[in-house]
Amino acid sequence: MSWHPQYRSSKFRHVYGKAASKEKCYDCVPITHSVHDNHFCAVNPHFIAVVTECAGGGAFLVIPIHQTGKLDPHYPRICGHKGNVLDIKWNPFNDFVIASCSEDATVKIWDIPKHLLTRNITSPKKELLGHARRVGLIEWHPTAENILFSSGYDYKIMIWNLDTRDAVLSNPVKILDTHKDVILSMSFNTDGSLLATACRDRKIRLIDPRAGTILQVASYKSHRVNKVLFLGNMKKLLSTGTSRWNNRQIALWDQNDLSVPLLEEDLDGSSGLLFPFYDSDTHMLYVVGKGDGNIRYYEISPEKPYLNYLMEYRSHLPQKGIGMMPKRGLEVSACEIFRFYKLIPTKSLIEPISMIVPRRSESYQEDIYPLTTGAQPALTAQEWLNGINKGPLLVSLRPGSGAVNSLPQFLEPEPLLNTTDLTQYQGWAGRMAPEEMQKKSEIQDSRKQMEVEEKNEQMHLSNGFDIFECPPPKTENELLQMFYRQQEEIRRLREIVNQRDVQIKQLELELRNLRMNTGRY
Repeated sequence: MSWHPQYRSSKFRHVYGKAASKEKCYDCVPITHSVHDNHFCAVNPHFIAVVTECAGGGAFLVIPIHQTGKLDPHYPRICGHKGNVLDIKWNPFNDFVIASCSEDATVKIWDIPKHLLTRNITSPKKELLGHARRVGLIEWHPTAENILFSSGYDYKIMIWNLDTRDAVLSNPVKILDTHKDVILSMSFNTDGSLLATACRDRKIRLIDPRAGTILQVASYKSHRVNKVLFLGNMKKLLSTGTSRWNNRQIALWDQNDLSVPLLEEDLDGSSGLLFPFYDSDTHMLYVVGKGDGNIRYYEISPEKPYLNYLMEYRSHLPQKGIGMMPKRGLEVSACEIFRFYKLIPTKSLIEPISMIVPRRSESYQEDIYPLTTGAQPALTAQEWLNGINKGPLLVSLRPGSGAVNSLPQFLEPEPLLNTTDLTQYQGWAGRMAPEEMQKKSEIQDSRKQMEVEEKNEQMHLSNGFDIFECPPPKTENELLQMFYRQQEEIRRLREIVNQRDVQIKQLELELRNLRMNTGRY
């Protein structure tokens, strides 16, 4: 039998990484010099938050996502911690709430104003006091609202219910005391019913967070784990670490059997940590190396060989940390399927890197954008604590398919009628026939619906731009960018008008031909 090579057909085989231009980067950002192994960056469709270097306590910056270019050295900070900030995470269901943890053994919840920051924020919305030593990791629950997990150097994981009015919380709803050393990583499965942890004792633990029991333990000696990650609904775990010969390594595990990994792959001999990111919509895995400029990406399949190498993005600028934009903040018109925000402390620069599927068509590509996780919680905090499990609520990324941002929208009250107008209307309505009254009510309902839609659009739009997405320009460069965007919008509208004119002329010609044909007969 002749041998034939196996070819894989994949729509993501030609995905490439594209770094943003200098104008679209964030310059002069004082990135932290901490040696803690965390991302130091958190991103959502409205803001980018970065842990900064400062003296006397810990602080981080919150910058509007479209405010690119050079940062003002006196830009306001969030600086309420007494020790260095070690981790920051945005609330997945509220783009204006962020959590931070610090060496001062506290976790703080912050409200970020919707307008531009004008002064330092020093007082948090809530303060969580429970850990005896510094807090190194925090994670929001993926489907339940106001549930936060924190992990400290006291070897404990604490579960907090933030759905209370108290400003200071000192009693977590649950304490997981199942580790014998420092926890290095935490990851949830899709519905948040399971928690996977990586510990400094080189073990991976699969935990039921509500019961506090360990379901599985992996103590494979030839793989020293640093980070662990659930791979969506595939019932698999991925871990990064080092091999017995100190090579950087990734390993794939079966969720139901952690005795031996399904797959081990050595990458290189560098010493930096590997940060894994998984996109459950495209089944793509991204492995980012700390201390180098490489981003490797793979495609995960449920059958062997499980891990299919695609390509590698390379850069000569090393990254200290990395941030990831949620799917609802991507630019679907450019076929962007993932976006990183790379922290480059040597240049005080934050560089966005877009992962793009090359397509010729500019229309919406439904095959690469399936329904994705939205910004609405599936459960309340109490429902999850009572034992209910639900997967995330899904939304479409198709433009115009519905709001996918987590901004609360409030409708303006309708104006009240005057008493004279009301009596005139009642008298006129009494003389109307029932059919006419029904038609009139239908017309009024449709008008009200149109007015409500117009109000909703006008609430957040100014000159065709979202005022939350695009803050007013502060520099000449931002003003030019706004001008070019408006020029592009005008050009697009002119093309639409020209297309409509051509269609009108075609219809007029068809009508003229029809009249001539009917005139002959």
